[in-house]
Amino acid sequence: MKSDLFASEHLAEAAMVPGMTLQNAKSVKYAVNGEMHARQGSMVAFRGNLQFEHKSQGLGGLLKRAVTGEGLALMAVRGQGEAWFAHEAQNCFIVEIEQGDSLTVNGRNVLCFDATLHYEIKTVKGAGMTGGGLFNSVFTGYGKLALMCEGTPIVIPVTPEAPVFVDTDAVVGWSAQLQTSLHRSQSFGSMMRGGSGEAVQLRLDGNGFVVVRPSEATPQKVAN
Repeated sequence: MKSDLFASEHLAEAAMVPGMTLQNAKSVKYAVNGEMHARQGSMVAFRGNLQFEHKSQGLGGLLKRAVTGEGLALMAVRGQGEAWFAHEAQNCFIVEIEQGDSLTVNGRNVLCFDATLHYEIKTVKGAGMTGGGLFNSVFTGYGKLALMCEGTPIVIPVTPEAPVFVDTDAVVGWSAQLQTSLHRSQSFGSMMRGGSGEAVQLRLDGNGFVVVRPSEATPQKVAN
């Protein structure tokens, strides 16, 4: 049988070492030798001896998720084998987090990550009760984290001289050492006249970076 479908760039080669790699722009391959964590429902294929189990967030995480709709619905993948992860054909990116690093990520943008990474759902300081970024997941430790994004992300440097203002529905993540606060870019009079649709943003100050997607978030499906 002959077809461009069978070109080498489409074939899933056997992994040489454990861990995650990009299968292509839309999916991540993870060679499991022990345990890793992934977004519930994101596995699209696997081979080998693997078990998929619901992973609890703990009481605090469940309460925050119930209140905000944010959070991480995770599964633990254990055993030996290879698994492929994707979500709605979004673009995938791998971030390598080193000891001492700290990255804040919106839960909707997390695909999978090494079990050596620690995450905690935290309140975004200064954000109040407005916008989609009230609670985000903060990753620390060491290992790889696979993120996903609708479209091609924009990475914007943040410096003390040039703070960055982001729409909370578009932000993917940022350096956790940055300071956050709520910024109003629209006057009360403008809001009363119907507004611009861009009334409130998240302000980021300090040294680091912020990642945004080229569109605002679409409504999330409620997980059972």
